[in-house]
Amino acid sequence: MKYLLTGAILSVIGVLLSTFLWSFNQAYMIPGGIGIVFLLGAMVTSGSMVSGDRMRANFSTESADDRKIRNRTTSRLALLGLPSLFIAILIYYLF
Repeated sequence: MKYLLTGAILSVIGVLLSTFLWSFNQAYMIPGGIGIVFLLGAMVTSGSMVSGDRMRANFSTESADDRKIRNRTTSRLALLGLPSLFIAILIYYLF
């Protein structure tokens, strides 16, 4: 829950910074970038960006603790990025 709240705070800061740097018409730029960066990080840490044989090799050589840490990192990055991306899409289509 704290990662979702942190992501929401980051998106609000991004909207305010975008509004200050540009106008409110482009307030979706920084939160969208924040959301995309965190979601790309979640995709990389989940292992979904590699081919099937590499994924199989990575999964077979990691321990249960390593898998738990990787899954926790993936979910935290996704929870940080989703509010920013949601706010950016909402601002883009409403305004």
